[in-house]
Amino acid sequence: MPDARPNILWICTDQQRWDTIHALGNAHIRTPNLDRLCAEGVAFTRAYCQSPICTPSRASFLTGQYPSTLHVNRNGNAFYPEGTGLITRTLADEGYDCGLAGKLHLSAAEGRVEVRPDDGYRLFLWSHHPGPEPYWPTEDHAYQRWLRDQGVDWREAYGGDRQPGFQVQNDYSCGIAARYHQMTWCANEAIAFLSEPRQGPWLMSVNPFDPHPPLDPPPEYMARMDVDAMPQPLFRSEELESQLDFREVDHQTETPRSPTDYDARRMVAAYYAQIELIDDQVGRMLDALEASGQRETTIVVFMSDHGEMLGDHGLLLKGCRFYEGAVRVPLIMSWPGHFGQGLRSDALVELTDVMPTLLECVGLPIPERVMGRSLLPILSGRANPGFHRDFVRCEYHDALALEHASHANMIVDDRYKLAVYHGQPMGELYDLKEDPNEFHNLWDDPAHAERRCALLKRLFDATMQTTDPGQPRVARF
Repeated sequence: MPDARPNILWICTDQQRWDTIHALGNAHIRTPNLDRLCAEGVAFTRAYCQSPICTPSRASFLTGQYPSTLHVNRNGNAFYPEGTGLITRTLADEGYDCGLAGKLHLSAAEGRVEVRPDDGYRLFLWSHHPGPEPYWPTEDHAYQRWLRDQGVDWREAYGGDRQPGFQVQNDYSCGIAARYHQMTWCANEAIAFLSEPRQGPWLMSVNPFDPHPPLDPPPEYMARMDVDAMPQPLFRSEELESQLDFREVDHQTETPRSPTDYDARRMVAAYYAQIELIDDQVGRMLDALEASGQRETTIVVFMSDHGEMLGDHGLLLKGCRFYEGAVRVPLIMSWPGHFGQGLRSDALVELTDVMPTLLECVGLPIPERVMGRSLLPILSGRANPGFHRDFVRCEYHDALALEHASHANMIVDDRYKLAVYHGQPMGELYDLKEDPNEFHNLWDDPAHAERRCALLKRLFDATMQTTDPGQPRVARF
């Protein structure tokens, strides 16, 4: 008897903002294949990550739990704890053939190959950021092994002696050709995996490094961008001063920068060019599913682990801030014949909700430890697409190796966003209905004092109610 459980193609980009898809409102970017995925499925337009940093976010959405509950709060942590309920381990135990190409990033990957937990992947083609030795030996870096087998030398193809780093470039001229790009390699491996003969269902994690900085798209993709037509970052000149109030809070932008002080439009163009490459490779994977007769039996998830400030409010990269560009991400889910088509859901959604959704779709129970809530009622048309949660949360707890070891929490309800920076006198409160671009901080506004206190209480309650209970209870005392 054929196995009726769906396959899962799970595409998770790195550091992609929510507002980067043409069909969802960005007129400056070309994403025909993501637009196609939106038309074939459900796009959640208010999806939030649970940390604006890679490792805690990825640990969170792979388990349906909050980073602080898991005690996985940092990039660069020594190891990933066992027994957290990674969905890939759960599905592998239930007969799924699981594969990965690209990042996992559940523990430190600087100066060492990431130590794998019991993750359930049968095929594990690991590639953190795409660069060659001395980051990691070529034999331990699947993408670099592939380049070697193609007869391609990274340094020559990428641009001589220049090395990929984590900082935003000034000219955005470096970048390897699309046919040798890590995103293309990820798609190649996904297509090969889904084409393998097998009896049971599969899950493939496609985890490219893009559009994470250094913003180095393939030259042919950058060349087609109309730089002068790109939007400027959200910024007002007074933020050069107001952002200094947060100088004691961790962020990779040391001091705020006006977009007039650098080529902001070219930066945005480079970021969008990377996403257009991602879009083309998503199209290849969708085409391969259709050609193999598996599109109707495959759930496709497209999302990102967190966003990118991209110059908004004078900030670049990421850190301990909770602006929409950093914490709101794309989330599209499609399963023809089972999920709605062309549906836009404006409900508040967390990435913790993806894991229990997939468990329910494959017919598995949702463990008690899971804090996410299945989206299947919305996906299947059984629930109001305008409501899923009363509020969403995001956390930052000493997540980056920066100066101040900051701790902070965010809560967003149907209208307001509050961010509290623990141990600091300042905070942020925004009315997202009246001020969607987050220019007017109402934290110290007496007219909003009651609102601030109510949100603080709600945030405190929610945080305490997701505290790790410790060991399983086996007796009354």
